[in-house]
Amino acid sequence: MAHGAVKHDYHILPPSPWPFVGSASATIMAIGLIAWIKGGVFGIEKGQWWLFATGMAGILYTFFGWWRDVIKEANAGDHTPVVSIGLRYGMVLFIASEVMFFVAWFWIFFEMALFHGHRTLSGIEEVRAAWATWPPAGVETVSPWHLPLVNTLTLLLSGTTITWSHHALQQGDRKGAKWGLILTIALGALFTCIQIYEYAHINHEQLFYNEAAANSGLYGSTFFLATGFHGFHVFVGTLFLIVCLIRLMNGAFTPKQHFGFEAAAWYWHFVDVVWLFLFAFVYVVFGGSPH
Repeated sequence: MAHGAVKHDYHILPPSPWPFVGSASATIMAIGLIAWIKGGVFGIEKGQWWLFATGMAGILYTFFGWWRDVIKEANAGDHTPVVSIGLRYGMVLFIASEVMFFVAWFWIFFEMALFHGHRTLSGIEEVRAAWATWPPAGVETVSPWHLPLVNTLTLLLSGTTITWSHHALQQGDRKGAKWGLILTIALGALFTCIQIYEYAHINHEQLFYNEAAANSGLYGSTFFLATGFHGFHVFVGTLFLIVCLIRLMNGAFTPKQHFGFEAAAWYWHFVDVVWLFLFAFVYVVFGGSPH
């Protein structure tokens, strides 16, 4: 065996600055967010966001530098089969943690939607009236059969295009892989634009701040946090796919070695499935009839 060649299945990483830089940047961003919202931190007045932006810039720099190093390791041949399995386990566990993140929102939503009747046993008339129905009486819900349905079809179509792109890459059809990625990115951007338009035209007073419904804030919070965080995940997934497209156009990925692309496809299918649950339960089953 040649001198310096890999003698084992594991890649021993050299000292890396990214864990420290990333954690320091996250701390600065958290402190900056508190200062931005509340003020009084290190003499920073409320509304000043420069410290938050500094921390965010550090996190983005960590993302870029750390993933660049991982790509270099892959191109250098350091990702042995055992290392590749570890990378796959890491992505699976990351997606599992994201699943549990959404489980929290679904948990509180189902708790209110399924068991709101238990609160009507209260001896307080206002509490019984507030929880007699779900969604709360007086709340103007969003119709699932307009923009949410369009977004559902958009994401379902994007799931087919990313699968087409993946299979094309496995068969060595780089042109098909590029077009599949381009279409998926376009559909992801379309989903984001439609959701922004929907948010801009929702009657927030009726959905979130309705004084006639004592628990409208609970409904509005679960609605916006669940759909909003999902929209953020779609945005992140779109950026993930854009990076894959840039790498693909620069000659990266082969039919046998393309885990970066595969991880992006897994993540995209994850956001597809989460949206199907959101559409089915938040919009349709427990969304109530639109007024």
